[in-house]
Amino acid sequence: MPTASRHLAALASVLASAAALAAALPQRSVGPPVYPPAGIDMSAADPSVRPGDSFFDYSNGAWLARTEIPPDLPAMTAGQMLRDQTEVQVRTLLEAAAAQPGYAPSTLQGKVGAFYRAFMDEARAEAAGGQPLAPELSAIRASRSRAELAALMGHSAVGLEGALFHAGIDVDLKATDRYAVYLTQGGLSLPDRDYYLKPELAAPKAALRAYAERLLTLCGWPQPQRNADALVALETRIAQASWTKVEQRDTSRIYNPATPAELAKLAPGFPWPAYLRGAGLGSKQRVIVLEKSAFPRIARIYAETSLSTLRAWLAFTVADAAAPYLSHDFAAARFALREQALEGIQQPPPRWKSAVRAVAGGDCAAAPESCVGTLNWAVGELYTARYFPPATKAGIEALVAKVLHAYRARIERLDWMGEATRAEALRKLDTYVVKVGYPDTPRDYAQLEIRDDDLLGDVRRAAAADWNFYVARSDGPVDKSDWGMTPQTVDAYNGSLRDIVFPAAILQPPNFDPNADPAVNFGGIGSIIGHELTHGFDDQGRTLDATGALRDWWTAADARAFKERAAVLGAQFASYQPVAGLHINPDLTMGENLADLGGVAIALDAYHASLHGAPAPLLDGLSGEQRFFRAYAQVWRGKAREDAIRQLTVSNPHSWRRFRVDGIVRNIDAWYAAFDVQPADSLYVEPARRARIW
Repeated sequence: MPTASRHLAALASVLASAAALAAALPQRSVGPPVYPPAGIDMSAADPSVRPGDSFFDYSNGAWLARTEIPPDLPAMTAGQMLRDQTEVQVRTLLEAAAAQPGYAPSTLQGKVGAFYRAFMDEARAEAAGGQPLAPELSAIRASRSRAELAALMGHSAVGLEGALFHAGIDVDLKATDRYAVYLTQGGLSLPDRDYYLKPELAAPKAALRAYAERLLTLCGWPQPQRNADALVALETRIAQASWTKVEQRDTSRIYNPATPAELAKLAPGFPWPAYLRGAGLGSKQRVIVLEKSAFPRIARIYAETSLSTLRAWLAFTVADAAAPYLSHDFAAARFALREQALEGIQQPPPRWKSAVRAVAGGDCAAAPESCVGTLNWAVGELYTARYFPPATKAGIEALVAKVLHAYRARIERLDWMGEATRAEALRKLDTYVVKVGYPDTPRDYAQLEIRDDDLLGDVRRAAAADWNFYVARSDGPVDKSDWGMTPQTVDAYNGSLRDIVFPAAILQPPNFDPNADPAVNFGGIGSIIGHELTHGFDDQGRTLDATGALRDWWTAADARAFKERAAVLGAQFASYQPVAGLHINPDLTMGENLADLGGVAIALDAYHASLHGAPAPLLDGLSGEQRFFRAYAQVWRGKAREDAIRQLTVSNPHSWRRFRVDGIVRNIDAWYAAFDVQPADSLYVEPARRARIW
């Protein structure tokens, strides 16, 4: 599904600063494997658990028992440990940059340092209170018509305001050589519509109402109690009108091109011309509507809601977006809802961590809002200059080639796929471009003003520069060198450019260790590479052809066979309960579950091929296949607060980690042989009932 646009641009002076920084800072050293001799954390296992009863606990049980979740986090996982390590690395860079003098600096490093200094100036934030919100709140108070309010909602593309609809720019799904403007439903402050509609999620909804009243009070907004009730009622109506996340995954329904006139006819009651002008899209003559049937319902809600309620809702969204950059009372109110009520976190993080996240951003592909108003690409440049050695890039590129070769071989021998579909699948696989570490071309920040005495202004200006970049290039050809994740992101993705992207930060132990045993690297980063490749052929990815266009290239018989095989995996996952009484939704998680299954199967084949017929050595007392599967389980180890698992299960397409391990390996024949899994074991699935797809 299209997300916010992705971006890169050239600048010689930035290249020069990165080269200078690389020379000045030491590179990450390459030493022995983190977990010698093979690369497996042997101390993590619980040998009292049979592998066939819970491979997750067998591989990670001792680690789970001794690991505590820090009070400022919702979970502690292998990925979180990498994020913690990366945050420390980024903090080192930012504090070095912040030590450089400069009130409104002109260099890349100076701007990054000034932004960090501005966030760390807690005394200035406390003295300012809510005053930095004055421009937005004044504009909202002055709005006297629905058109004026819609224009402010359009400004959400570059500002702090919320919106009932959101705009993004990405590759056109049916004309992949050009960009398109996508419009999607919005208007909800909680993670999913279920939080408004299901009685068992009433507590977070009540917390939202208390939060809204608190922020409106801090803003000096009139009648905060009454307006908090009204805005929660408004969002509840929007939730009822919105598509579910499962519906949003249906690629056959989300491509609905329209002219502005057709958009106005589809969803009357919302001032579309004003909204598009506010977003800087007033000249666009074509948009693509995603949740088509929801648009008229939400537009009707907008037309029927009083101006006073709409103004209060907008004021609340502004304060909510700005709260992390304001005084303690704003930040504490936001923490009480977003971290405490929704994820069970016990205390806020130290200020330096918040500063790192504010300057460096988050996972842009998974959560575009986490990168709005940041200097994420600038930080990425500095990060790779210091922490990403060329040897790691070369090692990953070689490993990717092996996994690609294994996937091709699997497609060639599939017994359920016909030749016509197979030829299309192989053609698509051959189009994938692998991007490792960092973009080849850095981002241009030359015209962006950053000051160490204007934190919220820095956020506004950075957000505006980001969006204006997207808009400026939207009429031109698609930039195929584009990236949607920054180098400091601990994640990977399969993008709309038919690219597989592995940022530098994910390429660290335990995911990848250049000195570890190959079985461990194939089980770790190899399964992640296979996962991302499989996304091109999951229940959504299979609807896109070799050009990336939305097109059905399957024969009816092959499509039917695929769906039947996917349903086997879906039925298994539907039986899992991450939290008592809350089952995994297989329709929401199908794409990720298919990618996990494919990723392990493909990576295992690649590992076998890498041995060239020779037997795998015995290391740490483990065979090659045992090390492979233990490495896979090691990558996905983790524990989380119940509220965090509940939020993930309700609103996230990924299954909880326990089931990404146990729910996958039980469908891989080699796992049974490697760990002597027997019919009496809890995870045992009869061979005829195992999910077998790619």
